[in-house]
Amino acid sequence: MGLAILILGLLLFTGAHVLVAMREQRAALIARAGEGSYKILISVLSVLGIILIGYGFARYRATGWIDIWYPPHWTYYVTQLLMWPACIFVVAAYIRGNIWRQLKHPMLVGVKTWAVAHLISNGDLGSILLFGSFVLWAGYDRVTLKHRADAGAPAIPAGGARNDTIAIVVGTLLYLALGFIFHPLVIGRAVFGRAAF
Repeated sequence: MGLAILILGLLLFTGAHVLVAMREQRAALIARAGEGSYKILISVLSVLGIILIGYGFARYRATGWIDIWYPPHWTYYVTQLLMWPACIFVVAAYIRGNIWRQLKHPMLVGVKTWAVAHLISNGDLGSILLFGSFVLWAGYDRVTLKHRADAGAPAIPAGGARNDTIAIVVGTLLYLALGFIFHPLVIGRAVFGRAAF
């Protein structure tokens, strides 16, 4: 049952984000329902999707774990290592500097790095579906960005090396918070030895 809920959540979340990338269909929906209603719909679908993903994955882990392959123990450290730049890339999408200029879409690079990092060290069906879906969505979104007539988001001013330094510091703090606090409390597994709480 947990796997079905997880899949439903993934369909809702990625489906809402795929719709955002489909500019003609998005424009038609906004013209029919209005921009406010469209934003509410996308937000509700996204939040509901995240809730179902979290709940479904927790149920799946507790009651229906299905191993597909058994990653070697060292892959755990590869995941730890990759998560650090993944966090920095995500932050660099909002604190724009040279990292943003080089990557063009650091949020998508961060999402793909996060997902691939977790695919490397998790060989069960639920993890493959979860993280594989995010790799596919981020790849699809990156490809569609090349063909969009509009940027799709309000402009964020870009700075230089100072913003990169801030992004690295904030990204590192995010990385540590995810490893020491979020992962043990929400996922139930400590990332760096023992949990802080």
